[in-house]
Amino acid sequence: MRPDPDTADRNTADRNTGERGAGEPVPAAVADRPGPGPRGDGAPEMSGARPERGTSARRDGLLRTGVLIRHNTAVMLHEPGPLIGRLVMPLILLLALRPLYEEAQGPGGTGEAVVGSLVTFSLLAMSIVGSSILSERAWRTWDRLRATPVRPAELLVGKSVPVLGMLAAQQVLVLGFGVVVFGMPVAAPGLLIAACAAWGLALLGMGTAVGVLVRSYGQLSAVFDIGGLFFTTLGGALVPLSTLPGWVREVSPVSPGYWAAESLRHAAAGDAAPTLKGVGVLLAVAAAGAATAAWRVARGWGRATAV
Repeated sequence: MRPDPDTADRNTADRNTGERGAGEPVPAAVADRPGPGPRGDGAPEMSGARPERGTSARRDGLLRTGVLIRHNTAVMLHEPGPLIGRLVMPLILLLALRPLYEEAQGPGGTGEAVVGSLVTFSLLAMSIVGSSILSERAWRTWDRLRATPVRPAELLVGKSVPVLGMLAAQQVLVLGFGVVVFGMPVAAPGLLIAACAAWGLALLGMGTAVGVLVRSYGQLSAVFDIGGLFFTTLGGALVPLSTLPGWVREVSPVSPGYWAAESLRHAAAGDAAPTLKGVGVLLAVAAAGAATAAWRVARGWGRATAV
């Protein structure tokens, strides 16, 4: 039996109006409510969005991440003062320390001076990623980004990749200067690259974690200044551990700078086992920092101030 058209129209009206009768008008908020669509036609906000699936979702995520990387790279290059400082200062320190190290340790002092300068100023470079994240929090610009389809992981990657490029440039410049100008020997370039990559990731993880945890620029400055000096001293970057008190040598392995310096020294000498051990520790530090940052972002930002 074919349904009565009038009955079908009434049923449709009832579904649209809920408890209202068929003769009551449909409110504009209901009648004009857009249906589901890809963009601008009822797409859910970020907080309530269903997980995207398939190749299209992955492609969209990569596109969003690429846009963020380009934007943050442009912002970093727009004010290159901190970047130039992190690249030039280790070379100045290297020129000053090399004669002292060679006087104390002979020809092997060149490698010690190069590694010490690199570890010291790469620890200070953590402040770049931390301050860039804190600036976004203080200006509330990341709150706006989080209201878009951009995921928290994409936000962190977009911030981190430009800084990782800066750290890689610093490593290439300092190590290349030591090799070309001072004749620093490198027995295993592959091990040295692995050690540099692990150290860069560890710095990135630690800097990102600090950037999402602190609440003000004062806290950020205190953490990076005190922490950088602490890790540098314990790591034996500026002063060889053999000349430091015994208690310092006992606690030095708690410093990521210690593992960075040890990995770089052993990599340059071609010692695979201690190099890979240090690389493993640095990668664990990087993973811990990334997990802390992801956990903090997923729980929402804490209150940040611009003082």
